[in-house]
Amino acid sequence: MAKPIIAIVGRPNVGKSTIFNRIVGERISIVEDIPGVTRDRIYSSGEWLNYQFNIIDTGGIDIGDEPFLSQIKHQAEIAIEEADVIIFLTNVREGVTAADEEVAKILYKTNKPVVLAVNKVDNPEMRTNIYDFYSLGFGDPFPISGSHGLGLGDLLDEVAKHFPNIGTEDYDDTTVKFSLIGRPNVGKSSLVNAILGEERVIVSDIAGTTRDAIDTAYKYEGQEFVIIDTAGMRKKGKVYETTEKYSVLRALKAIERSDVILVVINGEEGIIEQDKHIAGYAHEAGKSVVIVVNKWDAVEKDEKTMKEFEVNIREHFKFLDYAPIVFLSAITKKRIHTLMPKILIASENHSRRVQTNVLNDVVMDAVAMNPTPTHKGKRLKIFYTAQVAVRPPTFVVFVNDPELMHFSYERFLENRIREAFDFEGTPIKIFARERK
Repeated sequence: MAKPIIAIVGRPNVGKSTIFNRIVGERISIVEDIPGVTRDRIYSSGEWLNYQFNIIDTGGIDIGDEPFLSQIKHQAEIAIEEADVIIFLTNVREGVTAADEEVAKILYKTNKPVVLAVNKVDNPEMRTNIYDFYSLGFGDPFPISGSHGLGLGDLLDEVAKHFPNIGTEDYDDTTVKFSLIGRPNVGKSSLVNAILGEERVIVSDIAGTTRDAIDTAYKYEGQEFVIIDTAGMRKKGKVYETTEKYSVLRALKAIERSDVILVVINGEEGIIEQDKHIAGYAHEAGKSVVIVVNKWDAVEKDEKTMKEFEVNIREHFKFLDYAPIVFLSAITKKRIHTLMPKILIASENHSRRVQTNVLNDVVMDAVAMNPTPTHKGKRLKIFYTAQVAVRPPTFVVFVNDPELMHFSYERFLENRIREAFDFEGTPIKIFARERK
């Protein structure tokens, strides 16, 4: 199920990053008392009551000509366009400013629901100062305090009222859904066309020309597939941003709906930092992954080039050591036949269950080969292990004290489980629980 999207919008220095961090429950955005310090959109997930959502922290919008303000304005406008609900954040200490009114003018032009919040209302006496904000024209202002966490529950209650009814797709459970993610101009749309064998998706050499998600169903060797691609030309006059930042939110949307993620890399340009950032979203979401090196036809190579490139990928993508790597060319269709088998394997392993008795034999053999660690004279004891979920395969190890399960030993157990069972293409999760 796709999650609704919230964007926090407002002029600089009203506390957007502080509110964002409060809602997602961790310190992600840079928080500094300097206007305009948040210059890039930050994305994360949050939860309130029974609602799960994605949330965007934007840089402030300002009408001045200070450095970065035009870029910040563009990023906020894109966030507004992507969001289902907008939190318009203001600051009680400065009252309604000319910059607030300019933000309001931008928000008047959107058809999205807007919830007005007044930050830094740190004590009850300051509530009387919020009435001026009715002049912005967005109904009742919600007094909140990001630094003290006050009023956020009432604010999120109001935001949740405006969440759209986003249902699940009418796809059979046996249908494998996969999507292609990667920075602009790595050849995602060309690769979709190569897989389908026809020109289904608009292809352009201009980075960032893909726009809206399009699902394409097809069969391969009797198996039903759905490709989730972000395709469609950008409309003229829409705001732009740097190509490195463009595809993040689109990737998040596609990842949520997919079983398998193809992380597409431009073989001609090599690996850049943004490739790792985008791939990290797929890993954190627990999806199965196939790394695709596209435009391999344009790479000058000898008999060692592919192996050297693979070593480079493994070095940069250590968190995706389970993901198979496919080298191909979407344009010439060379090696395109190697892709679909890897997608099938990754999908099957993502849903794989192992027998409990066999699993425990593997874990106990691992313990016999490498005894459990001790801490302060106390040794970790492993009683038994059970698989509790799939997509991704998830295991609970019942122990005497979970605090004794060092991450290095947990990694050791994961490696032994991977060696014993075929989990190529999928992450696996291991949790230590106290046996009671």
